[in-house]
This record gives sequence, C-alpha cells and structure tokens, in this order.
Amino acid sequence: MMKAGEGATTKRRGCVLQILYFDFHRPAASTLANKAICMINLNELLQLNAPVVLASASPRRRQLLEQIRMRFSVCPADLDESEVSDSLPPERYVRTLATRKARQVAADSKSPAIVIGADTIVVLEQQILNKPRDAREARTMLRRLSACRHNVYTGIAIVDSRNLRHSVDVQRTQVEFRHLFDAEIEAYVATGAPLDKAGAYGIQDDFGAVFVREIRGCYYNVVGLPLELLYRRLQEFCTVVE
Repeated sequence: MMKAGEGATTKRRGCVLQILYFDFHRPAASTLANKAICMINLNELLQLNAPVVLASASPRRRQLLEQIRMRFSVCPADLDESEVSDSLPPERYVRTLATRKARQVAADSKSPAIVIGADTIVVLEQQILNKPRDAREARTMLRRLSACRHNVYTGIAIVDSRNLRHSVDVQRTQVEFRHLFDAEIEAYVATGAPLDKAGAYGIQDDFGAVFVREIRGCYYNVVGLPLELLYRRLQEFCTVVE
C-alpha cells in the first residue's frame, strides 16, 4: 500500500503523469500547526476589559459563543418573563426582556463583568409565539407556521456591571416554511425538541432544518443569537471613552 504523499508514475499518450496518494483521514502536521496558529482569542481582539457573562441558560446561545471562540461564563437571569406584556410591539418586547435579563445579572455581579442578555421570539401575523406550554400547543403553532412566512426577532443587551452602562439592539429575520404534513409535525413534537423553543421549532434541529424553505436575514438570529450584530455592538461598546 502506498503511504500518504508517495507517488507512482504512469505514461499516457507520451506524457508522464505523477500520481500522488494522500491519506485524507490523517491531517498533515502543517495543517494542525496552521489550526493552532489561526486560533482567535475574540476577547483580546475586542479588547474586552472585563470577563464576559452570558445571562442565559440557552444551550444554543452558549454553543454560538463557543463557535466564535469567545471566553465566557454562564449566569442565567432569574426573571419572570410573563411580567412583560406580549401585546407590546415585537421589537420593544425583545429589547425589554433582553435588557432586564442583562441588568439583573450585572447588578448582582460581585466582580467586573460585561453581561450579555438576549431574548428571541417568533411573530406570525402580529402575534408573538413564545415557547409552547405543552405538546398540544406545539402542534398548533407548527400547523399555523406551515406554508407561511413569519419573522424571528432577537433582542440583545450588553451591560457593564461596574456602572450599568448598556447597549441594546434588535435583529429581525424573515423565515418561510414549506407545507408541513401532520405526520412530520407529530414526529417532531414526539422528540420533545419543540418544547423549549420560541415558535415550537429550532432551525438547527433535524426536523426544523427541513421545515424551512427560505430565510431572509441572519441565520444565527433564528438560532437565538445574531453573532454579527453582537460582535459589532461589542466593538462599539468597548471603544466608548468613559
């Protein structure tokens, strides 16, 4: 058997061809070295002058921050979200909840921290769809979303625990579902996955991924944290001269 990088020669129509064999399952040493060199420390790149705290228990938001190699800790806010009326306009609703979450954790912090709060909702025909209360409500939501366009809003808030200085913004993404069959809805709800997600679906889920025909806007916003917007707001937040 040829070893990786070894070659053989063959003749074809008077030309000598060199054929190289590579072991694609074994990364070359140079590739591993390049990966080590290319590791980004986002906290240093943004020149953050305090540790980052995520005021959310969402595993999706945690995974997204890990994806962009941000160093952070998790301290979920203990907030009764029902205190904020869902009759508010969607942008104001998510701005309010994201800010309250971040401010609560920042105010309780015993050490300097830059706290990130977020809230995501699905809006269909001007109605806010939060997390379903049970499987029955999840089925109802998915049937309503079937073959329709809806909007996903995420509010993000950044709060400095030292002085409660804050920055808030909102991202909107339009999502279109294909027609969903009852059997698909039943199978998805049976997994339990829709029960902890606004609108009863996750675009990153096995089923959720094949329900979505088209999106217009930020994909990560639909998952629960608009990364590009968060990065820009952190840049601006950290360059403010106090």
